[in-house]
Amino acid sequence: MLSEYNFQNWAIETDTKGNCWLILDRKNTSANTMGKEVLEEFALILTEVQKNPPKGLAITSGKKSGFIAGADITEFLHLATAEEATATVSKAQAIYNALASLPFPTVAVINGFCLGGGLELALACKYRVALDTPKTKIGLPEIMLGVQPGWGGSIRLPRLIGSLKALPLILAGKAVDARTAYKLGIVDASVPERHLKTAAEFYLAGSAPVKHCGILEKLIQVPFIRPLLAQVFNAQLRKKVNPKHYPAPYAVVDTWMKNSIFNPDAFAAEAKSIGNLMVTPTARNLVGIFFLRDRLKSFAKNTRFEPEHVHVVGAGVMGGDIAAWCALNGFNVTVQDQSLPAIAATLKRAKQLFEKRLKLPYLVQAARDRLMPDTTGLGIAKADIIIEAIIENVAAKQELFAMLEEHAHPDAILATNTSTIPLATIGQVLKNPGRVVGIHFFNPVSLMQLVEIVSDPHTDQTAVAKAMSFMGKIDKLPLPVRSSPGFLVNRILIPYLIESATIYQEGVPGAVIDRAATDFGMLMGPIELMDTIGLDVCVYAGRGMGTPIPEFVDTWVKEGKLGKKSGSGFYTYRKGKVIKPKVNVANIPDDIADRIILRMVNEAQACLREGIVTDADLVDAGLVFGAGFAPFRGGPLKYARAQQAANIKERLEQLESRYGDRFTPDPGWGSV
Repeated sequence: MLSEYNFQNWAIETDTKGNCWLILDRKNTSANTMGKEVLEEFALILTEVQKNPPKGLAITSGKKSGFIAGADITEFLHLATAEEATATVSKAQAIYNALASLPFPTVAVINGFCLGGGLELALACKYRVALDTPKTKIGLPEIMLGVQPGWGGSIRLPRLIGSLKALPLILAGKAVDARTAYKLGIVDASVPERHLKTAAEFYLAGSAPVKHCGILEKLIQVPFIRPLLAQVFNAQLRKKVNPKHYPAPYAVVDTWMKNSIFNPDAFAAEAKSIGNLMVTPTARNLVGIFFLRDRLKSFAKNTRFEPEHVHVVGAGVMGGDIAAWCALNGFNVTVQDQSLPAIAATLKRAKQLFEKRLKLPYLVQAARDRLMPDTTGLGIAKADIIIEAIIENVAAKQELFAMLEEHAHPDAILATNTSTIPLATIGQVLKNPGRVVGIHFFNPVSLMQLVEIVSDPHTDQTAVAKAMSFMGKIDKLPLPVRSSPGFLVNRILIPYLIESATIYQEGVPGAVIDRAATDFGMLMGPIELMDTIGLDVCVYAGRGMGTPIPEFVDTWVKEGKLGKKSGSGFYTYRKGKVIKPKVNVANIPDDIADRIILRMVNEAQACLREGIVTDADLVDAGLVFGAGFAPFRGGPLKYARAQQAANIKERLEQLESRYGDRFTPDPGWGSV
């Protein structure tokens, strides 16, 4: 009997209809994950319900944060061999297979996120009902960790909705909301909270048909058809993903191609595939990035700060988008600018953002109502946090902050979004310069997760802690950095961009330089990146750091060639899409990748030595999340460790002898 067990992570209730309600509430955690102890207890429960079957079994969460976030990734770190990893995965598969084989109705009651091993558990149930809220995210994101679904997800999802719909979701690691999941057939119902239990009870009655894929899937699973479709999937993947960098999506396709989803042996093939992937350098590094993300999130949890009103000064692209993002995340926001056209443009972009993210008209309207134009600064006095996002001009910023100090609430956070100006310079006109903290967003605000939280020895540490807390409330990753020209990300990025422009000036086509970078693993090449950032911004940032970009770029800026936003720069753009000239990239000079990447790596080591951040992991986090450094390599310093510091130093010395002292190895290499 279940009542005889003292489960640590599961609660069990029986209703008047004879249904068993199984509630997962993993101890000592804010979110449910499927760790070893949770799975072992779950296996015992399944054994007992097989002996004493209830009318139906509902699995739900005792956490307000959501259903199940997936497997407990920390338990995978000790796995040393592919065989050990495969055996571990197979044990969990067997438990989920036992759930799938239960002879009575089983319902997953999804209240919020349902990811990875959480969705695989839900797929092993006969029915799934989901809470219709923007916070509900349903998907199999294992690809993002360099592996593939391993607890039956790559088999059961195609069985449910068909391979043509399932594989694109798996290969992209994409999570969808409840309504989309319903339209795709992943869940049987998407309902508001007041109907969630009623919907679960309906499916526990067992009168609704259990959904399966249609006749088309049986045709697709014909042995000679799968290889043809696999070629199509692989061709689509090659447009986006280098198999040398990210083997997991190709492994998914290969396993699917070789094993019919209706063949019981497919589960063993899935387990073997993920076992092989789990011990690859790519997976190790991507898991490391996952934990770096968690570490950045933890900075937002150290202080309780409950702001209600945000005031943004400056309705340019950056300021306007910061304001819109804060409103999207539930804050009342005033955005101040004397330019009505700038405010109008902000409101227009905000509406597009809200419609894309929120979808439901009443939620969109509520977000629009929270974003209020302010031409005179009426929002300053009632704001809990004020973010300055005006032009990068010292005098203008000093004048603004002097006014803010006079009119803002004494406890309000005074923040600057400057990308290059030291806090001490801005604060020297203030009575209390320690109030100023840097909150440096990256463009585009809606896509870039990292925000640098900048301080110097005089900054009020309470303000810093509150700024980091605020980042957690707007779903950003705070990175604490010391105030210094360029801070961390721009300090490291600018030499990379300057070297790329120098190589371009030497006559190497931009597309060749970009190809060298993307072949290394960068998410975007440096030439296209400069165009995307804006050549005017690059010129200004280089000057501000005392490392000017080659003069021809400055000339282009004076001629109005600003990059993507003006339609031309290194490349031309049509309707926002880059038009790259066709060039021969088959024979990329050997030293291009070293020249651009090692400029970045060397500067990263300098930042570590100077204490811009506290440790190497934070350098890596900043460059991966803030500059698109190749995630599968783990970050610039993780890459350097993999190559060995002595080898990095030797290669820098070779480049120094050929190209000059900008490649002089940083003294820190001697201590790595």
